Amino acid sequence: MSLAEHHTSSASAPSGITARAATAAEAARAYLAAAREVVSARVAPGGKVDAALLEREQVAAHGLAWTATYVETLTQLADYLARMESQGTLTAMEEALAGLAIGEYVAELTGGLPMSQGEILRPADMGVAQDAVDALTDATAGLFTEAASAEARVALARMIEADSSGFYGNAGLDETLDLVRSQFRRFADDKVTPFAHQWHLKDDLIPLEVIREMSELGVFGLTIPENAGGLGMGKIAMCVVSEELSRGYIGVGSLGTRSEIAAELIMAGGTEEQKARLLPKIASGEILPTAVFTEPNTGSDLASLRTRAMKSGDSYVITGNKTWITHAARADMMTLLARSNPDAPGYKGLSMFLVEKPRGTDAEPFPLEGMSGGEIGVLGYRGMKEYEIGFDGVEVPASALLGGEEGRGFKQLMATFESARIQTAARAVGVAQAALDLGLAYATERQQFGKALINFPRVAGKLAMMAAEILAARQLTYFAAREKDQGHRCDLEAGMAKLLGARVAWAAADNALQIHGGNGFALEYPVSRVLCDARILNIFEGAAEIQAQVIARRLLES
Repeated sequence: MSLAEHHTSSASAPSGITARAATAAEAARAYLAAAREVVSARVAPGGKVDAALLEREQVAAHGLAWTATYVETLTQLADYLARMESQGTLTAMEEALAGLAIGEYVAELTGGLPMSQGEILRPADMGVAQDAVDALTDATAGLFTEAASAEARVALARMIEADSSGFYGNAGLDETLDLVRSQFRRFADDKVTPFAHQWHLKDDLIPLEVIREMSELGVFGLTIPENAGGLGMGKIAMCVVSEELSRGYIGVGSLGTRSEIAAELIMAGGTEEQKARLLPKIASGEILPTAVFTEPNTGSDLASLRTRAMKSGDSYVITGNKTWITHAARADMMTLLARSNPDAPGYKGLSMFLVEKPRGTDAEPFPLEGMSGGEIGVLGYRGMKEYEIGFDGVEVPASALLGGEEGRGFKQLMATFESARIQTAARAVGVAQAALDLGLAYATERQQFGKALINFPRVAGKLAMMAAEILAARQLTYFAAREKDQGHRCDLEAGMAKLLGARVAWAAADNALQIHGGNGFALEYPVSRVLCDARILNIFEGAAEIQAQVIARRLLES
């Protein structure tokens, strides 16, 4: 029996959706193995990645990253369906959502995968042989053709219209996490969503009263251990909370990010004194941290940072410039990456500092002596504001050095990337859900040519695909969070979740605005804000191109 015949016969056997999903995921993994082999031959001919070849073959390498992300998504959707079926909780809507996502993603793997709106990856771009493409096509032939059809999308949109709350299902979470979701959905619906658009239009800071209520709900200490004043919950809980708050407004959903990063830095690398003194204050919201890493003209190239922190007696004197610092004026503490050893090359000379400062006001945003700054106007992601900051001889005590040891700053920061990217993926899911909510509401209410917009097949198809991709991104994000909670290395999984989630959020926002037509372009409609908010997700916490590069390296070096 030929390879093609084997795949064709195995594909025709399974009838239930869980069996069909497992078959598709298995075939996709075989396709990934073939793609990885040929890309590796291009960029790692001696078994080790060659930096020059990796740059020359960037499209192929990044294509491999996206291919692996799709394959992991298919695997997680198959696992999700199997779990739900074994629990007896799998609904018809979830079957339809998963079927559409799987059918579409399998088709894109062989026919054209959108790395961005203007970059469609073909198998030939990676050098994948036609027989490998044919094997995947044959193995999945007919499995999800009906589920991904135009007719199925219309039917799915009608299911969502009839029961929009059923879209969530139980998301595969336990009762405790379902209660957490319900609590924060109510908070977002009552305290965030009704006011978010005006905060955005006026470019206002999120009110301190909202932050206080978030503190009382435990947002800032969610994953901090109980013995340090936190709730001691896992990363999946962080995802659920971030998702629901970001559904209300990405600015509110992102308030916890800086606390999460600061807490991770201190828990992993801080001295016992730093842990005892700072973690309870971060957990309670008494200290609002901000991350001070990026510099002008360096972007993601942290090895080129120039800000200096020079030892002077029992202090460090900080001099330099930072940019794209979120919530900087209102923050009480900066996690600041600076070069403490100018003679050490690249990352080796970097150290992390916990710089406490007075909380700024509108009249005096940066009251710390030697520190100045100005606001950067932005399209979206408002509510906390972005700043450029100058440090001119800012003196901090030696005790501010994280862990009390120089030269460990980059490694300490790297230890936070997994959590930060998982949370960013969750924020992306929340923004995508906000876009779907707005698009669905408008499509059901807006009448054109004597009927609601949702009755037009292409509008219905947009809504169905938005919902299917949200399910896919959510399951990939929860998978990364589970890996983190179990103590496994998950930089690859976190990167994949962030990569896919950011694209899904942008696609959902773009399609929701399209459904609104001209009204979507009007500032008075919230979907215009969601579009602006969604766009940043492909940039911060690692731009999509950087993220694909990191994923590709991990795939090729493992």
